[in-house]
Amino acid sequence: MDQAKPQTSLRQLIAMIAAIALPVALQNLLTTTGSMVDTMMIASLGEKSVGAVGLCAQFSSLMFSGYWGFVGGGMLFFAQYWGAGNHNGIRRSYGMTVSFMMISGLLCGGLAVLRPDWVMALYTDSPDIQRIGIEYLKIVGFSYPLQVIASAMAALLRSVERVKIPLVGGIAGVVTNFLCNYVLIFGRLGLPAMGVRGAALGTVIASGVNIAVIAALVKARHIPYLLDFREHFRWSRTLLRDYLRKCFPILLNEVLIGVGNMMINVVLGHQADEAIAATAVLRTLEGLIIGFFGGFSSAASVLVGKEVGAGNHEEAYSRAWRLIYLCSGMIAIVGAALIAVHTPLLHAMGMSGESFRIATGMLIIFCLVALIRMSNWCMNDTYRSAGDSAFGSILEITFMFLLVQPVIHAANDLLHAPFLAVFALCYVDEPIRYVIMQAHMYSRKWIKPVSDEGMATIGEFRKKYHIE
Repeated sequence: MDQAKPQTSLRQLIAMIAAIALPVALQNLLTTTGSMVDTMMIASLGEKSVGAVGLCAQFSSLMFSGYWGFVGGGMLFFAQYWGAGNHNGIRRSYGMTVSFMMISGLLCGGLAVLRPDWVMALYTDSPDIQRIGIEYLKIVGFSYPLQVIASAMAALLRSVERVKIPLVGGIAGVVTNFLCNYVLIFGRLGLPAMGVRGAALGTVIASGVNIAVIAALVKARHIPYLLDFREHFRWSRTLLRDYLRKCFPILLNEVLIGVGNMMINVVLGHQADEAIAATAVLRTLEGLIIGFFGGFSSAASVLVGKEVGAGNHEEAYSRAWRLIYLCSGMIAIVGAALIAVHTPLLHAMGMSGESFRIATGMLIIFCLVALIRMSNWCMNDTYRSAGDSAFGSILEITFMFLLVQPVIHAANDLLHAPFLAVFALCYVDEPIRYVIMQAHMYSRKWIKPVSDEGMATIGEFRKKYHIE
């Protein structure tokens, strides 16, 4: 019975969080640091180049939204099957995950390479920024399928608590990206200076190196799952149905929220060039906080989902609420540190004058909101790993289109509010959702196992807490 198992102490939980969260957070921070270095290098080409590449990054975020639903659904199965010891279940759910993810990677990659003018026209009406962005997209689009594969590999390895391998792959990718950018953007070692096209080519090469390093380490350490290609596609109808049923709310969430964020970015992208450049820099710095938080989110997904899959539901609940509050505390520290060093950081990323003022205001707003926003995100990932893929998704979609979008467009189009006021209203829904998400956490209704071991003990758990 899961109630008989001694619950993990806070010290033990922190040690387990550190084992998963720190490598994941370090990998995310390295990736974001790489993006910051990119921005600093591109800054020497001018603010319009910074703004163009930043808008292209928003398109890659749309691709991310298109495939992340399958990553979230995949990690639900990976973690629960890992806790239950179902190795074939892990292999087959991985095959489904990477197959469905590739649809988004190929679609967005094709648009970037073949019709970059369509993409840039969505985000800005500045001819100069459009021209630069088109040059960048034509090359960087080839990296999108590679990024999909790397994301799927990392999701599986994190779920089975092999987090150091994607970290090493990430380090290799960031170092490669830095060296390629230095050589290709500025024309070193006898090569021509390629500008933003060099940054794009560096991203493609770095993505390939990341995958190669992960595959080599997996093979050298004889880790199963990733390279067991024959098992990846032996899907049973039952598993496919369960997988798609769990993935659908997450996929719908990520796609619709991606569309909603694109609509927001369209508003932010049709501003003065200084505001566009500041937004591009803010998105890079935003990645620092999200990257750090991502480690805790991954830890929550694995540590909670594993216990749900093993049938230890009391332990899963105990871990969940402690993880969420620990995440909030750490995000506060990171946000405060980022605000403390914002002046030299923004100057290093090419901000000055009006663009510096706008970027400073955006950063302060985001860091204040991040406490609530990241907690909402962590709770949602926790619920998903435990089997409840619908609650947080429905809530986020509802608030995005019934509250956030109308408020932002009214403030910008009708009231012509200052840019920073419009930006702050992008997060108007976060405090309301936080209260609702907290109530759901304490209800325990989000524990919905998919493994046989988890199903065997869920009835008594629900009976104890009067859960229908």
